[in-house]
Amino acid sequence: MTNTLFEKIENSKAIDFGDIFNKSIELFKKVWLQGFVHLLISMLVMLPLFFVMYIPVIALAGISGFENSYESYGDYGYPSEELSVGLMFLFIILILIVSMIASALQFGITAHFYRVCKQVDLGLPETSSYFMFLKGKYLGKVFTLAIAIFGIAILAALLCYLPILYVMVPLQLLGVIFAFNPEYSASDLIKASFKLGNKIWGVCFGLILVAYILSQLVGTILCFVGVFFTASFVYMPIYFIYKDALGFEDDEFENKETLFVK
Repeated sequence: MTNTLFEKIENSKAIDFGDIFNKSIELFKKVWLQGFVHLLISMLVMLPLFFVMYIPVIALAGISGFENSYESYGDYGYPSEELSVGLMFLFIILILIVSMIASALQFGITAHFYRVCKQVDLGLPETSSYFMFLKGKYLGKVFTLAIAIFGIAILAALLCYLPILYVMVPLQLLGVIFAFNPEYSASDLIKASFKLGNKIWGVCFGLILVAYILSQLVGTILCFVGVFFTASFVYMPIYFIYKDALGFEDDEFENKETLFVK
């Protein structure tokens, strides 16, 4: 099964910048509302996580208050300072954990959006839920991939930031490859995303960059609030890159959708 995915990448078709960009605009006209709904769901799901993240901040504020109250008593302030350092360390750890959980949730919801794009693009009925990748046997894989993305991005940033331009393409492709091949292992999905990214890096980077700039520009023109409605446009070229480069098998969609519904 793994060889099938890599063979498809090896034999992938050439992609055309202009053709994909035009098709992306047409598809966005049909799915912009679904894109906004997915973004809204992501924000609502992640909102409690950010409240949890601020618990140590409240604790630090309380400790600082006690320190200010007893600063005139000499040594009384030292234990509080040590405690403040400890809470700050825990706060950093908590930020990392919350960030990875939030990334995993967003990754799973975005993967479902790619499925919606295919359903609308091919005129198929919607048969899946927004949280189809955040439950069952795929939940652990989503978290594994999110942690891998986080780790790769951090490593690229440590290497003077320039490698981020390179890894950005494979990491963007990882979501759409997972969306339509969730049965593959996390390591195979990462390898596949880098293999496809290496092959079409230039065109893919250009499409992602132009789509991002356009989505932000149009959203800003629409009184800034429009960004929430145009943000999903960046996923349109990625969907068509996968479709045009690898394609879909005739029975692939129906078989996998039946599996998820069950």
